[in-house]
Amino acid sequence: MNAPQQSLLNDSRFRPWEPVLWLLAFAAPVLVPSHASIINEIAIVALFAVSLDLILGYTGIVSLGHAAFFGMGGYAAALFAKLVMPDPLVGLAVGIVTATLLGAACSFTIMRGSDLTRLMVTLGVGLILLELANKLDWLTGGADGLQGVVMGPLLGQFEFDLSGRTAAWYSLTVLLALFVLLRRVVHSPFGATLKAIRDNRLRAMAIGIPVNRKLAVVYTLAAGVAGAAGALMTQTTGFASLDLFEFHRSADVMLILVIGGTGWLYGGVAGAIVFKLMQDALSSITPQYWTFWIGLFLVVLVLVGRERLIRPWTWFSRGGKA
Repeated sequence: MNAPQQSLLNDSRFRPWEPVLWLLAFAAPVLVPSHASIINEIAIVALFAVSLDLILGYTGIVSLGHAAFFGMGGYAAALFAKLVMPDPLVGLAVGIVTATLLGAACSFTIMRGSDLTRLMVTLGVGLILLELANKLDWLTGGADGLQGVVMGPLLGQFEFDLSGRTAAWYSLTVLLALFVLLRRVVHSPFGATLKAIRDNRLRAMAIGIPVNRKLAVVYTLAAGVAGAAGALMTQTTGFASLDLFEFHRSADVMLILVIGGTGWLYGGVAGAIVFKLMQDALSSITPQYWTFWIGLFLVVLVLVGRERLIRPWTWFSRGGKA
């Protein structure tokens, strides 16, 4: 094994502190049982954010229509549970496969044009699917949503109860499994080519990297992971609605990456934790104006910078250095 490959392998390995964080995450539904539902939401949103980071942070593909894959995975899992069988794991696989196929079909839309072109095209795809879900009300329930989605017990043993602990552990397990998978991907030779494309697409083409093929593969992979997040959402809530396709889903996950940072997978996880906890706390204090405070926080974050914001002792020092 040569030095670059050894370096990539070392980067993909877990640091000593990481298992501790994941153990705390899995213990959280027991330590704070009254907040199991919000833990479940954080895990789902974190997985959704990680999927966007794969194309935005590691490949440089901007998208405002990532909710298309989230919604497709959600509706596929919900319809499968209602019409075929209620097994959660099989339904999750169906949601992932459906969103992956959609991602493969849409991958050609991001191969050409500028960032602005990609923003508009991906946004358009999301809006088209939103309208299709609305018009096909005989299948999706339209504006009323798909109701009566009942999930069977997980692994035939664990029922989805009102406490939300089973749902939280289910979502955390899927998040961890896909996080480990994506970590190996981004720290592989394939991931190194993605970073080369992100840094300089023309140079990557000049040295022989098949740019369009790499973009299609990573976009399809990210779509499948987003579909997994959507499937988890409908399975753990027992309801699928047009809200899965709404623009605010794509906008929120973009804001989460602004908070947590792009180009490292933990950015999506950290951003999801901060965003959902702020949303939950602020909406309980000021139900009408919580978006104002999150907006103000984002403005401060952009002006001050993430590194300086978490180190307040540097705010008034010269040049921002401690």
